[in-house]
Amino acid sequence: MESLLEMTRGAENPIKPFGEIDVLLYYGTIAPYLVGYLRDREIASKIWLPGAGSRMLLKRGSKDKPLYIEDMAEGITPELVEMRQRVKELKEARPLITEKQATIWGYFVPRKLADFFYATNREGEGKDIDRAFFDIDRGKGISARDSLHVTKLFIDEVQNDEGINEYIKGEPYISWTGFSFHVLFELKRPQPASFFDRCLSVSAVKALDTPASKWVERVKKRARVPVVGGHVKASGAISIDPSQTPSGKLCRVPLGSLHMKDAKTVNGVSVPLTLDMLDESIVDELESYTPRKVLDHLPELAKRLPSRH
Repeated sequence: MESLLEMTRGAENPIKPFGEIDVLLYYGTIAPYLVGYLRDREIASKIWLPGAGSRMLLKRGSKDKPLYIEDMAEGITPELVEMRQRVKELKEARPLITEKQATIWGYFVPRKLADFFYATNREGEGKDIDRAFFDIDRGKGISARDSLHVTKLFIDEVQNDEGINEYIKGEPYISWTGFSFHVLFELKRPQPASFFDRCLSVSAVKALDTPASKWVERVKKRARVPVVGGHVKASGAISIDPSQTPSGKLCRVPLGSLHMKDAKTVNGVSVPLTLDMLDESIVDELESYTPRKVLDHLPELAKRLPSRH
């Protein structure tokens, strides 16, 4: 039987490979390229349910059977994808598939679109952290170019802070989410959960004496657009939000995740970047990515991901 990648090449729209929505083939094709980056991090999915409003079902390892990227890389096979054309309900498929494949089925159900997430510093509260995460999110009226401008300023402030360089190693992990930017810094050694409150916490409503709060304040003074800190969606401003860093919080997968606007509309697709790519000239390219374009450039895009073993 042909490989997953070969199956996608025969599909005009890889998230509707056989005429109706099924993201399993698309995410299954991407999964092997994410193994190095997501090893030992629980997977999550946000399944969009049609109907009034933004109805979603969140599947994650803290409340469902845990799912790991290795499970997806091994368990999503051409046979499983082909079966879902014929067998639409999990209860009918269970006798024909493995337990891990049944778990995958539940995270990425047929006929529904889904965003692809993972546990930034693993599931469960109060665990050590080894990645510092910042969402450079943009509110209404802010362009992707303005978001990129603030992302560059923020990275510059972090890298020029000699105190925090004691904890951070190497260049940041950067990704375009399909709408804005994520910046993650790998820590030289795991830090206790208290490290977040001591060093990374930022608030939009009160002053905090943390390195991250100081980075945000300095970015505010340098940026050409309004900037706020903390978990807030501010119209006409960009927010710098580290709140998804602690264990038990989620981050979007940096390669190939759909960024949904609603149950029917794909806003964009996540793409990894390197530090030397952060030029405003790249924005048009980033906004042009579709699931098809990601698959067409998959090996090249995956090379931008750091591999953790």
